[in-house]
Amino acid sequence: MKNIGAIRLLLSANFISGIAQGISMISIPAYFASSEQSNWFNIAYAIITCVSLFWSIYGGTLIDKYNRKHIFLVLNIVNAIAIGGIAYLEGMHWGNTNYWAAAVFALTFWNYNLHYPCFYAFMQEITERENYNKIASYIEIQSQMASAFAGAGAALLLGGGLTTSFFVFEIEPWTLSQIFALDACTYFVALLIIYAIRFVPIVERKEEQGTVRERLKVGYKFLKTRPYIFLFGILTHAVFVVTLLHIFNLAPLYVAQHLEAGAQVFAISEIFYATGAIIAGVAIHKIFGGIAFVKAIIIMMLITTLELIGLIASNEVWVFYLVSVCLGITNAGIRVIRISYLFKVLPNQVMGRVNSIFFLSNIMARIIFLTLFSLTFFHHSGNVIYAFLTLSIFIFVCLLILMFFYTKHYFVENPKAQRS
Repeated sequence: MKNIGAIRLLLSANFISGIAQGISMISIPAYFASSEQSNWFNIAYAIITCVSLFWSIYGGTLIDKYNRKHIFLVLNIVNAIAIGGIAYLEGMHWGNTNYWAAAVFALTFWNYNLHYPCFYAFMQEITERENYNKIASYIEIQSQMASAFAGAGAALLLGGGLTTSFFVFEIEPWTLSQIFALDACTYFVALLIIYAIRFVPIVERKEEQGTVRERLKVGYKFLKTRPYIFLFGILTHAVFVVTLLHIFNLAPLYVAQHLEAGAQVFAISEIFYATGAIIAGVAIHKIFGGIAFVKAIIIMMLITTLELIGLIASNEVWVFYLVSVCLGITNAGIRVIRISYLFKVLPNQVMGRVNSIFFLSNIMARIIFLTLFSLTFFHHSGNVIYAFLTLSIFIFVCLLILMFFYTKHYFVENPKAQRS
């Protein structure tokens, strides 16, 4: 690979900051669940997601207009200072912990909305076409290894150590302010790594002029003339939508009320989830190598529906862990295949804007479900299982639509000639 050094540095920076981000994003829902304030958090999450509607679309125009390395540098500086400041204020007991926790969650969540579309666009910009499948797998493996470390870190820091049949490791449980301080520090480390990146663009990008609205129209017109890409991008986000709702919204409540277990169970489930995702990153192209890309995704969507039914039918912790592994495999497997395909069919010039449109559909779906799941009904007597039932129906409907258009040969199996 021509830019292998730059790719390694970019993955390293993403890995380091991803661990601390993951610990924060696990600790915050766990904090609200343990203090029986999940409904408060759901409302905050819905508001944060609504703001993302505007930020995500605008972010896409920034990604395609400016140097992606510079965007990463700015993001890391802003988040390091902001989250570091919140860690200090919370540590000094200034203000309400709920608001500080929601603020860190919002900053990290909004960072994701710009970070990941930029990350994908930057990777495509510095990678040769023949290496897209490999890079898609590398991205998923790195991301999920960070999630695994984040889950382990959260389990240790929230639970005050780890006890097994072989050894006992004890530490003082960390406060939210300490976790936020760690998060802020890793942004500074990532900043230094990204600053050291040197690369030669594989694809040429022209500097675009005009207003934000005019630049947005370019992405819209591109998808309008290629509806198969739009439909693929929207429908294949279904499992990702459900996974985000599961991790940040439903799993802490499911553990606390349905399983009647502690926050450590939720944190450990993140390790199992990440393990499954790493397996998918390593092996998914080999497993589905001879199967059409849409057919492979349909199979994994069906499996995900069965996984959610498993959560509904059982109240055993080991089943929760097993489903976490399987959800990691199916969600990450779909993401790897999805990213590989989009890298092949999307010109780098519009990569940021088109991905932002897909993120917009993701956000709108989450707003609908978050609004629904904020109802008091889902927060009492283990009724969270009905939320999983709703999400299983959602995935199944998307699966049926995808199957319908797949049988009509709507999707392009060989995208090489379709990218221009």
